[in-house]
Amino acid sequence: MEVNVRLFARLRDIAGAGEVSRQVPADATVSTVWETLANEFPELSEYRASISAAVNAEYSRMDAPVGDGDEVAFLPPVSGG
Repeated sequence: MEVNVRLFARLRDIAGAGEVSRQVPADATVSTVWETLANEFPELSEYRASISAAVNAEYSRMDAPVGDGDEVAFLPPVSGG
């Protein structure tokens, strides 16, 4: 099945795009989507412990299931002040 992935800030810079589509297995979770991207862009791996994720614009846990056509967003921690 195909999911649409949105990446923000540093994650977008690493992948070279803010939106990508990826094929994942039918039983995929948010974590599966992340691992698919991290295999393609190894530098993403260092952000695994600190990212937030959303499925269809709702914050989700990494073990949340994803469906065909879902939008999965990954957001790195934000700093500022």
